[in-house]
Amino acid sequence: MGASRGSERVGVRRTVRDFLLMKERGERIVALTAYDYLFARLLEEAGIDLILVGDSLGQVVLGYPSTLPVTLDDMIHHARAVRRGAPSTFAVLDLPFMSFQVSPEDALRNAGRAVKETGVEAVKLEGGDEQRSETARVLVRAGIPVLGHLGLTPQSVNALGGYRVQGRDDVTADRLRREARALQDAGCFAIVLELIPAELAGEITRELTIPTIGIGAGPQTDGQVLVLYDALGLNSSFHPKFLKHFADLEGEARRGLRRYIGEVRSGSYPGPEHSFSAKS
Repeated sequence: MGASRGSERVGVRRTVRDFLLMKERGERIVALTAYDYLFARLLEEAGIDLILVGDSLGQVVLGYPSTLPVTLDDMIHHARAVRRGAPSTFAVLDLPFMSFQVSPEDALRNAGRAVKETGVEAVKLEGGDEQRSETARVLVRAGIPVLGHLGLTPQSVNALGGYRVQGRDDVTADRLRREARALQDAGCFAIVLELIPAELAGEITRELTIPTIGIGAGPQTDGQVLVLYDALGLNSSFHPKFLKHFADLEGEARRGLRRYIGEVRSGSYPGPEHSFSAKS
């Protein structure tokens, strides 16, 4: 059923309304990150619902120790590549650190530039306090759909004291519930819940009329998102509890590289079938 529905909708871009209807119907939202043309093309061909051009590109593509050094120019550059690879898939651009925290006006200017220059349908911003909610409200009023993000918010990793599960105590859990409602009231079309207890994620999901998309938040959310490189097993050194490898591309790449090196050194590649002659 899932594979059939996915193949049928290739080339039919989801809308904000579609995600709301999916929650109403109990249909699971499937999302993954992408940062380049080729992987985006594969995701579109597979029938993914939503592509997140995440600022996680700072770690998995650019080699930074965190997402903090990523710039808006970095995000725009990669989102353009993703849009070229997946022109018919709903895409969300992560607003990077300090592109929306200064003021709602600054956020609107940066988000507007991102949408205009990349063609993504929406932006994502982290946090749900009063300032973040007001920022989301300003963007939505300007016609820019917003995906919220609560729980572990990597741009606040220094303030949070590291990459830790959030919402395990009553005070933090209550705050996350309030912030989820505030983001919904601000007009967000969905909220990512990252690294929070499954029970809390389920409670928030049931309280909201907009979808939740979990990562490390258990099975009760309305959808799931993973970093593509993690899901495909391209980084064996990263293995948090919530992650499942759906392929072993790192292993395949290592084996392929060893074959290439061996065949070039032995002289078996390139062979006659890979060479051109003077005659056509």
